[in-house]
Amino acid sequence: MKKQILLFIPFYLLILVVIIYGFHYKQIEIIIPSLLTLVILLILGFMFNAYVLKQKYEIDENVLHLTKEILHELAIPISTIQANSLLLKRTLKEDEKSMKRLIRIDDSSKRLERLYEELLYSIKKEIQTVEAQETNLVALIEERVKIMRLLNRNSFLLSLEEKTVFVDKIGFEKMLDNILNNAMKYSNKESQIEVLLKENILSIKDYGVGMNATALKNVYNRYYQSSHNNRGDGIGLALVRAYCLDEKIKINIESQEGKGTTVKLNLSQILTL
Repeated sequence: MKKQILLFIPFYLLILVVIIYGFHYKQIEIIIPSLLTLVILLILGFMFNAYVLKQKYEIDENVLHLTKEILHELAIPISTIQANSLLLKRTLKEDEKSMKRLIRIDDSSKRLERLYEELLYSIKKEIQTVEAQETNLVALIEERVKIMRLLNRNSFLLSLEEKTVFVDKIGFEKMLDNILNNAMKYSNKESQIEVLLKENILSIKDYGVGMNATALKNVYNRYYQSSHNNRGDGIGLALVRAYCLDEKIKINIESQEGKGTTVKLNLSQILTL
């Protein structure tokens, strides 16, 4: 569609050159037809653009409608699983084995629900602007870390000052999950991950494999993979960086090979408290 719209530009430029030429040499027989042609082209361009935009709007509406129907169908089984899990918990309180299984089912359904919400968020963001909302940052971080702890991998040390941010919440959660997942992925299970929130800086520090100078330079490249440790987190960090740019969050990554990585996020532009 963009290519079709751009087809009109050379014609506009050509007619403008002819008009300028006519004014320069005071040739009325050139100026008047050129002006008429320009007006006609402008009208045709407006009509064509209106047609293209109408088609795009209709396509977006159809995609959104279809997506809502699909997501609605996905929401029903998730709700059913969670409701029945709650009922079974009430009847199987004394059965320790069954309770453990139910807890795992419940945790999995919550993760599935989260994936559902993220899918809905991603589709909405592609079609329309996602509105920011005021969010308690400490509660958000604690919730995301709690989910990471369910993986029974690394331990986490939290030191968080009470802060509130005005931000695209689900996008922020996805961004934070990405950083936490990378910290876990490239650390030993025994090593601790530190999450610190002080003043306007949120930092996530791991004591994992770290990166050398070359890897650090290319860390946002979607297709870069460090050969020495098969580190391939470029896609995730490219998405993290894109989100940070959208929200005016300054991101800084410090890393030393064999000692670990620290990701620092300057939240001064989104803090409300």
